Amino acid sequence: MSPIARKPLFVLKGEIKTPPFDTEARQEAGELIRQLQEGDSLGMPHSRPLPTVGSRCHELRVKDSKHEWRIVYRIDPDAILIAGIFAKTGLKMQQREFKTASKRLAIYDQAK
Repeated sequence: MSPIARKPLFVLKGEIKTPPFDTEARQEAGELIRQLQEGDSLGMPHSRPLPTVGSRCHELRVKDSKHEWRIVYRIDPDAILIAGIFAKTGLKMQQREFKTASKRLAIYDQAK
């Protein structure tokens, strides 16, 4: 049996570490990202599409004891791109983070 091929992961901004994530949330985020790298499709409650950020963009939803975390990612044919990681604190902040993630992806695409 051959090992499962995983798409490479590129983090444009942010880190998934303890702290600020608690240990269980960090492990859950890592497992969800590993599933994405292996080609699995995730849906609610773990992931939802973000067409306002860009095509193929989604957010992972991970809760820990203090926060609801959002990990904005895009599934490219050859990689998974993490464009932002933040604790959800309100709608205005969330919209600002989505706009920033969209800009990061545009810069990445121009440099490619």
